[in-house]
Amino acid sequence: MTTHRLTERHVKGFDGTRLYYNSIGRGVPLVCTDGIACDQYAWKYVLKNFSDRCRVIRWNFRGHGRSAKPENFENLSIENIADDLALVMDDAGVEQAVHLGHSMGVQVIFEFFRRHKDRVAGLVPICGSYGYPLKTFHNNEIAYRLFPFIYDAVMKRPRQIEEWWKKIVPTQFSYYIAILTEINRLLVKQEDFMPYLEHVAQMDLELFLKMLKYANEHTARDVLPSIDVPTLIFGGEHDSFTPVWLSMDMHKLIPGSEIQILPLGTHTAPIEHPDLLSLRLDKWLREHFPKTYGRSFAKKAAVKRATHRKTPEGGQRPVASGQ
Repeated sequence: MTTHRLTERHVKGFDGTRLYYNSIGRGVPLVCTDGIACDQYAWKYVLKNFSDRCRVIRWNFRGHGRSAKPENFENLSIENIADDLALVMDDAGVEQAVHLGHSMGVQVIFEFFRRHKDRVAGLVPICGSYGYPLKTFHNNEIAYRLFPFIYDAVMKRPRQIEEWWKKIVPTQFSYYIAILTEINRLLVKQEDFMPYLEHVAQMDLELFLKMLKYANEHTARDVLPSIDVPTLIFGGEHDSFTPVWLSMDMHKLIPGSEIQILPLGTHTAPIEHPDLLSLRLDKWLREHFPKTYGRSFAKKAAVKRATHRKTPEGGQRPVASGQ
């Protein structure tokens, strides 16, 4: 476990909106980009398993977590968010990073590659789509066709609906509905998933729907054949939000990409399969970033071994120069 201290900062987005991010560790920067309505819950085990050998940076979209809402809700597009990410990296002093994206974060990191290619060392899309996510939700277009009506209905009475939303979402009832319909109850832990429901309940519903509207109008499919950095794709075998065939499609479209299907995994696969995801990501990082991945961690261990020798009693003593 790392002994590095978590650093928390705010930076101004392109329109002055205050954006929150935190950072811990040293080494290869892993920048973690959430899905819509998420507050870093998907990165719990990435933080735990990689902050002793990487610099893990997690951030909040505008209107999410500790980031402020934009004054203008028209500034919630995928393109806007990708440009926010560049400013987060600037403030963190990171020129180039491996970008992890979960859910809508996959669209963001692909768009980021389009707009800021020189700042991408590698891509790790996890349980996401490259575009038009409501068209493939549950492998049909029902959500896509219904969304305009839902959007209009909520926008007519957003505050009244939001009151009900805040009461029902962060409850045991919502959790049980989720394990019955969307997530794998045998793999996910309640304490790992409940923070997501609690954050969703606190979201500004109008902002959420506006952002979802922009996400559903966006695609980065045209970018995929031009991706020329190491790419590792994770797909959940039973993901109904972004079906696994989307991950396989990405794999076909991105030259030289690698893919790992998480067995029985759903859209919350990063917290359902933390060990498998971490092992596969570790292997990929070692193969593609051998000069920087885990370097400070390995160097520290080597120095310790070189400067200490076991005593007959099983302890360690410093090794004198020349021994």
